[in-house]
Parts: sequence; structure tokens; C-alpha cells
Amino acid sequence: MSFHCAGLPLDHVVVIGSGQIGPDIALYFAKVLAEAGGRVTVVDVSPQALAAGRARCDKKIAKGMESGAFKPNVGAAMQAALAFTADYSAIATADLVLEAATEDEALKRRIFAQVEGLVRPDTVLLSNSSHLEPELIFGDLAQPGRSAVAHWFFPAERNPMVEIVPGAATDAALVGQLLAAFEAIGKVPVRVGSRYGYAADPIFEGVFAAACLAVQAGLGNVKEVDTVARGALGMGVGPFTAMNLTGGNPITQHGLGLMHTRLMPWFQSPALLDAWLKDQPPGTPWPVAARGEVVEVAPDRTLPIADAMRGAYLGLAFGMIDSGIVTLDDFELLVEMALDMTPPCRLANRLGVAEALRLVATYAATYEGFVVPTVLQRQAAAAAPFTVSNLVQRDVQVAAGQAVRVITVRRPKVLNALDADTYHQIAAAVAAVARDASVVGAVLTGFGPKAFVSGADIHALRAVRTPDDGYAIAKLGQDLARRIETLGKPVVAALNGIAFGGGLELAMGCRARVAVAGLRVLCGQPEVNLGIIPAAGGTQRLPRLVGLDAANRMLRTGAPIGSDDALGLGLVARLCGADVLVQVAVNLVHGLASGLVSGPALPEHAMAAVAPDLAAVDIGHRSRMVDALLCDAIRVGWTCPLDAGLAHELEVFRRVCALEDMRIGVEHFVAHGARTPAPFVHG
Repeated sequence: MSFHCAGLPLDHVVVIGSGQIGPDIALYFAKVLAEAGGRVTVVDVSPQALAAGRARCDKKIAKGMESGAFKPNVGAAMQAALAFTADYSAIATADLVLEAATEDEALKRRIFAQVEGLVRPDTVLLSNSSHLEPELIFGDLAQPGRSAVAHWFFPAERNPMVEIVPGAATDAALVGQLLAAFEAIGKVPVRVGSRYGYAADPIFEGVFAAACLAVQAGLGNVKEVDTVARGALGMGVGPFTAMNLTGGNPITQHGLGLMHTRLMPWFQSPALLDAWLKDQPPGTPWPVAARGEVVEVAPDRTLPIADAMRGAYLGLAFGMIDSGIVTLDDFELLVEMALDMTPPCRLANRLGVAEALRLVATYAATYEGFVVPTVLQRQAAAAAPFTVSNLVQRDVQVAAGQAVRVITVRRPKVLNALDADTYHQIAAAVAAVARDASVVGAVLTGFGPKAFVSGADIHALRAVRTPDDGYAIAKLGQDLARRIETLGKPVVAALNGIAFGGGLELAMGCRARVAVAGLRVLCGQPEVNLGIIPAAGGTQRLPRLVGLDAANRMLRTGAPIGSDDALGLGLVARLCGADVLVQVAVNLVHGLASGLVSGPALPEHAMAAVAPDLAAVDIGHRSRMVDALLCDAIRVGWTCPLDAGLAHELEVFRRVCALEDMRIGVEHFVAHGARTPAPFVHG
């Protein structure tokens, strides 16, 4: 079997439609399924579309092998797994069929009427619609319970977001399976209620409409509005450039017209768009800035454009929260990752919530039919910033009246890295576990298949300006790990992927750790590569867990270890498959809480009366000054009770933060990543 998650098999995936997005979806499925023997078939009635889709996939695979993104054997497996055919009978063995045809309700209904007669009764049927409600698409199915919308975003093989939109008849268990399966294959799925346009497209198309209106109002030309909007909203590209890239002018014109009656009267196709489609040849791009071109806009013209775009965007975005079809936390993530723009809560907090409301109210007073969202008015009245959680929490029942709380760190854009907000949120979640008599313990894990927690957020380290700044950041991590360690209820870390730096330190504060089997790289303390030392307990807990010699090597070289070595060293208690990892961790928490399972706790006493001599280690290019301080933290900590060792580690980190090598290491990592060694000066 190629892939199996939450009871959803994916041996054979069929994508119907070899047009603009279908081949890219197929390519993504091939990438994640091919090595395990999965098959992906693209079906289309047009031989020309099939040939173009095959050529596009082949070109992208070849480019990936050239760049090193795919190893040659992986690229070859992807090509072998992909098939393109006009024969609809090829879908008979499909586990999942995903339709990616033109955004036409009648066409989609005809496709699924045909598909349902060819596939097994348990085949999952998905539509990659960007607008249409699932009740309309799947209304003729005999078994609508196995259907839902799965809306991918451009470019489908790289954009991680997927909107999962169940219809009224969709089986509730299938929704959970789809969310779990898409997460397991590396996507970031969010559940969205059934409404025309779902959650993202009214923002994408609405911001474009607002940009057109700004041009129509004489605030600037297309190039100027595109440039200012990009900066004002933190967009990867401006709204007109985005429309050029997606080729979305006709579907946006149609969608805005329907949103006028279904969502809000303000929505309608702007006169600028209507004239463009009427007067220009099909596919003519908007006249935006060329690559590398700098567009200068005078300040007296910039501010009105920025205010209008922010007012429109924030009104549209918080209006989506008012609709109730998506949670605030999910929507913040969806906008940031799918649309590549500053999410609404972050922008409102940055501007000040009262200022955000003023911008929206001004926009609503200017444009008839624009609604000021209730959620924004309420937040402004409270005079408080928006709070967005980086955690997903759920309770798993383990006995009558008893549950284990699963706390998932969800920051996929930075591989679940820890910033100050996330530290505080985990601390609050753990405190809630301690207070809740019905919760016997907790599992701490990370979102997605790549990372448990990839470390501390590099931007927080970059912001360190004084030794006291560094001390404060490190103490956040230390306090959280110690809080977990002394909770009085067992917390188990479920390492679903890499646990580096602060992530491993967080996991070591847990009562035990379980991990996915077969990972070549699982965990490590790579801080020395950045010119710093572990300071959230790493110099103290790692030696106590794996022994002084192994910890000495790991800490001073930054070298990671894989699943098997982590098990052999005693750093993790069990290895298992990714699909059962959280359940294994839940069972372990229940066993520890009930006394049915026992295991050694982290020793908190002094490990020796005399500071040990550490074995010589080749530290390569790494800072000799940092290494000397690191060795001091390890050696002194070995002779102290844990609390005293942790206090000493903090003081050592304070000294590290005064070094030139700390600044060199962090800045080099930001500029060049981890692949090249930093030019330390050893001071």
C-alpha cells in the first residue's frame, strides 16, 4: 500500500482534468506516493490537454532533479507513477478521485454522475472547485456522504494550503480522515463551511476588486496600486500581478457577480475589469511592474491607496470570521499561506485595532454595500489586540471520565518553530491540563509530517541585542520545560518529525518521548552552528538522558541523530509508524497516569561530586569561545542538582550573547541557511 492514514487508502489516485491545475495536483500526489508504490492517473477527454499535462509534469520533474529537489531515483519513480489517459475506465480501481475540471457546475455534475458508476462504493470523491458549494456539485450522487470539496491553491504542487469543504451530506468521519490524510502528505488543510467561494477566494477576488476600484477612483494607475497594495498588505505579489499569474480574470468577473447576491452587496465586477475583458485579447496581462523594476509612488498618493486597500481587506477578512464558516485561527493561517499576505489579525494588531476599525468604517462609508464586521467592532470596543493560537487541542477519551489532551504546535510555515507567543500558549495549555481533573495527562506533538518543533524562531534570536535579551528568551524555554516536568501529570512528546534545538529541549522536559520509526534525522542540538549554546535545558537534560559521552558529542558538534540511535541511547522510549504515533503516545500517557506503565524519571540530583573531563571532540569550524562556554555548562551542570545546573546554563548563555560569534552565527544563518559554515572569529 502506498499510503494509508486514518483509514483512508491512497494506492491509486485519479485526477480528472489535465488543464491548468490538474497536472500540478497529480504531480504532488506522485511525489508523496510514488516511492511507496502508489499510482496517479490523470484522465481527460482532450488528447491535447493530456499531452500538455504530461509534458508539464515531465518538465517540472526534470527541473527538480537538476536542482537537487528530487533525487534521480525519486524523479524516476514519480514519472513511472504518473499515467495520462482519455479512458475513463482507468478510474475503476481508484481509492480517491479528485476532479479538477473547469469551474462549471453542470460539467462537474456530469463528471461525477459518470464517475460514480465506475468506481467502488468506498472510493472517495473530491472536487477541486474554487467557488461552488459541494451540495451543488454532488447533488445527484447516490452516495453524497463520500464526497467533499478539496480546494488546492496555485501553484498546487508548492502551495501547501487546502480548503476541505464538506457538504451537508458529507460523512463526518470522512472529514476527519481527509484532514488527517492531507496533513500526513505534507499539506496544510483547514475545514471550511459550505458557502459560495469558501473562505479564501472572496478575499483574493475582493482585494483585486478593491484594487480596481482604487484605480477607478483615480488614486493611482494599475502599476502604482499594485505596488502600494503589495506593501500595505504584505503580499508576495500585488493583486494585479497575482491575477496575471493565475489567469483568473474571467472566473473572477463571474465570481464577483455571484458574490454580490450571495455574500455582500459590495461585491461586483468592477468597470475596469469588465472593460479589460471586453477590449483586450484573451489572456492579456495587466500592465504591472516588470521583474526588478522599482515603482516610485509619491507619499501623498501612497497613503490614500494604502488606507483604501487596508480598509477593504480588513473588512472582507473579518467579515469572513463573522460568517462562521471558518475559525479565526484557521483563517489566519489560510490567508498567510494560501494567499501569501499578512493575515488580518496580525495586520490589525500592528495598526492598532481601533485604527483598523477606522479604516474599515471609512471604506464602508465610501462604498455602498460594504459591511463593517461585528467581530472587529467588538474587539475595538474591548480595546484589546486579537489573540491567535498556534496550538490545536483535542481530548482523547481513555477511560470513563478520563481523557488525554493532545496539544499540537501548528506553525507549518516555520516548521513549528517556537517564538515567545508559542511558549506562552503551550505554558497556558499545560496549566489547563493541570487544572482539569478529567484530564490525566497530555501529548505534545507537532503539525505535519516534517517537524515536531524545528527549534527556536530564528527571528527571536536575531532580535537579541543584549545579554539580558538572550537570558530572557532562554528563560522562557527553561520555565516551560520545567513546568511540564513538574506538572504532576505525565506529558509525553510525540516526535512526528525533526526535534531540533529548543524543540528537543521542550521534548526532554516531557516525561517520555515516542518517535516515528525510520527517520534518518530525528533530533539534535545544532545551536553551536549558530554561535550559541542550548539554553532551554539542553546542556543539563541531554547528558542525564543519554549519558555524558554521547551528549558531549551531540552538543559540541551539533550533529543530529536518527530514530534508531535515539532509541538506542534512551532518548526516546518507543518507535512506531507515523499513522499511529499520537495514539501510541496517548496510550503511554494513560499507562503512566494509571500506574500500569513505569519508567525511569529524569535524574535531578547531582551526577558527580567533581566536574568530569570531557572527551576531546573535533568541533571543526565552530567557535572555540562558544565551545569553551558550552563545556563549562556541561561540566558544572554534571556536579549540580538540576535546578542549579539550569540556573548556571542561563548565566553561561548570557555570556554567550555578549560574543561577536553569536552575532556572526545568527546573521549568517539568516542570510545563508545551515548549508554553509559561519565565519566565526572565536571571540
